[in-house]
Amino acid sequence: MSDHFQLVSKFKPAGDQPTAIAQLCEGLEAGLAHQTLLGATGTGKTFTMANII
Repeated sequence: MSDHFQLVSKFKPAGDQPTAIAQLCEGLEAGLAHQTLLGATGTGKTFTMANII
């Protein structure tokens, strides 16, 4: 979505992360002002958001 940031990681989105990334991007493109990413500790929420930025 943005050319200002580049995520550099040896990891790639896995499990439910690709679906979560796609759904969050769709919400942003639809103009949703608020969305919630729900997950237990250590499940990759921050990494998922980094892939969106």
